[in-house]
Amino acid sequence: MIPMADSSRSVDVVRVRGSERATDVDRAATEEPLEIRLHGQPFAVIMRTPGADLELAAGFLLAEGVCESFDALGAIEHCTDPDADHPENIVNVRLAQLPAEGLDGLLAGRRQVTTNASCGLCGRRTIESLASKAPPIRSTWTIATSDLIQLPDRLRARQAVFAETGGLHAAALFAPPDRLIEAAEDVGRHNAVDKIIGRMLMREELPLSEYLLCVSGRASFEIVQKALIAGVPVVAAVSAPSTLAIELAREYGVTLVGFARADSFNIYSHAERIVA
Repeated sequence: MIPMADSSRSVDVVRVRGSERATDVDRAATEEPLEIRLHGQPFAVIMRTPGADLELAAGFLLAEGVCESFDALGAIEHCTDPDADHPENIVNVRLAQLPAEGLDGLLAGRRQVTTNASCGLCGRRTIESLASKAPPIRSTWTIATSDLIQLPDRLRARQAVFAETGGLHAAALFAPPDRLIEAAEDVGRHNAVDKIIGRMLMREELPLSEYLLCVSGRASFEIVQKALIAGVPVVAAVSAPSTLAIELAREYGVTLVGFARADSFNIYSHAERIVA
């Protein structure tokens, strides 16, 4: 659970209600940069809500193809350099197993830009680029309609910082039939997913072939991509999926559910996993 003091802050506001104005104090979701270093060298900067930074870094590196298992991660820790500015916003990872291109290749191939909290893996532009990264999901796991429709409310109940600020996305991992395993909040919905998947990666519990991922916002290509790489067979979103997310889900065996609200939802791919 992210401490409230770190995930949100007090801000002065002017509330306008019709013709009346009043000064007040509100809470806003915290957004700060997290620098991920590989062997002490800068690799990426992610705008995120502080909390679960190690898990976020692990999930991000998994999705980027830098590591494929917990064993490949080696050491992962916050910066311990006493001369570093804001070491709490720096995570250093030492890989136990370097990819074929080596460390120099990883750093040279990295986009030299800041990753926006909402943009996800902008460099993964096509479904074809995943062909060598993740096999199609074959899981025969199913969930009943009566169980699935409860999950968005279960997720919403775990959004403590959203309830206070209205400014965070959330994601949750469920085991059948409706057991909530992990939940995370962040200003970026992709970050929330990375935090959960990274947490499970660090526990050596991948692939997540017997779980469902529920997200509070829309289902983008990146959300489905992250689920696919982690082996999640079912993704449910409170809002709409994108066309590319639907195409990816259909081609790679992911059941994609959208507009999961109240007692209704739409199934966009592999409906056989949702049973009456």
